[in-house]
Amino acid sequence: MLARAAIRATPRATVAARGFQTTRAQLSSPYHYPEGPLSNLPFNPRKKGFAIKYWTYCVVGFGLPFGIAVWQNYHPAKN
Repeated sequence: MLARAAIRATPRATVAARGFQTTRAQLSSPYHYPEGPLSNLPFNPRKKGFAIKYWTYCVVGFGLPFGIAVWQNYHPAKN
């Protein structure tokens, strides 16, 4: 008796298989761009000098605020 009540109490989830379909991107359209790895980057990481440019950018971008703070501490504004 209790087993029948437990079976009726559980919701029966019937999940239908969803068939997702995709179409190939139409490259002639102005709204589609080439697909694949590295195609969405605005730079080419496979160029010869990329590593030097990348690390220079990182060092300058991280160090510049600290350099400005140190410079301001040693050269206070004069009123």
